[in-house]
Amino acid sequence: MTENTPYDPAAEGAQMSFDGRMSYGDYLALDKILGAQETRTDTHDEMLFIIQHQTSELWMKLAIHELSAARETLLAGETRPAFKMLARVARIFEQLNGAWDVLRTMTPSDYTAFRDDLGESSGFQSWQYRQIEFMLSNRNRAMLRPHAHRPDPVARLEAELARPSLYDVALRLLSRAVPLPEPVLTRDPGTRHGPDEAVRAAWTQVYRAPQTHWELYELAGKLVDLEDYFRRWRFNHVTTVERVIGFKRGTGGTAGVSYLRRMLEVELFPELWHLRTEL
Repeated sequence: MTENTPYDPAAEGAQMSFDGRMSYGDYLALDKILGAQETRTDTHDEMLFIIQHQTSELWMKLAIHELSAARETLLAGETRPAFKMLARVARIFEQLNGAWDVLRTMTPSDYTAFRDDLGESSGFQSWQYRQIEFMLSNRNRAMLRPHAHRPDPVARLEAELARPSLYDVALRLLSRAVPLPEPVLTRDPGTRHGPDEAVRAAWTQVYRAPQTHWELYELAGKLVDLEDYFRRWRFNHVTTVERVIGFKRGTGGTAGVSYLRRMLEVELFPELWHLRTEL
């Protein structure tokens, strides 16, 4: 081959004809995915806004997939595979965090140009985000109401509320090594776990003797890592909203930044954070 001869991958065996064969686009259903960005205005930044939120929903779908599998493997007593899945969820939220950096390139003027065309739609109404919160223990039945008009998401969320959260499953494993009070283990799964002194004391034992309780110690670390990235995601959400719309109300009717700031105070695995002060 001379320097002026165009490179032909077929010469090295690359498949170049896909008539009747599975192609990259076929496998990934790219026509469907890339055809789903339907802007409602002719403004430049609306495409950014749509893709930001669509890709976030795809990452959340994967997070739900991984969290579901992690919970099942922990219920089966298989901690090692669950550790890998939980580490992956933390990295998924790292990706979601990076996406805010792209959205923050949109100025208030850019967003205002198409904001009215969103109607009352809002990320507050993401049922996948709600499912992730429910899976991680932040359970609140009032948050079912924004989805009441769609039976399928409501059924998914109701089913989630009937299962133990990921943290509930972790507490069952903890109780095998350090017995916990019965009310902690038999709480209605549809209610939110609140900080408990006995749970904090049990996790403290684990942290004070990691060699004795290594798998629980590692599980605690994976949960803290996950919540760390999740908190960063919430913080970046608040910062981005304040940067773009200030203190206006959200399109879905929430108080906007003040509502999001309240969400920053929510602790998913409270005892794992509280015990650090006394170690």
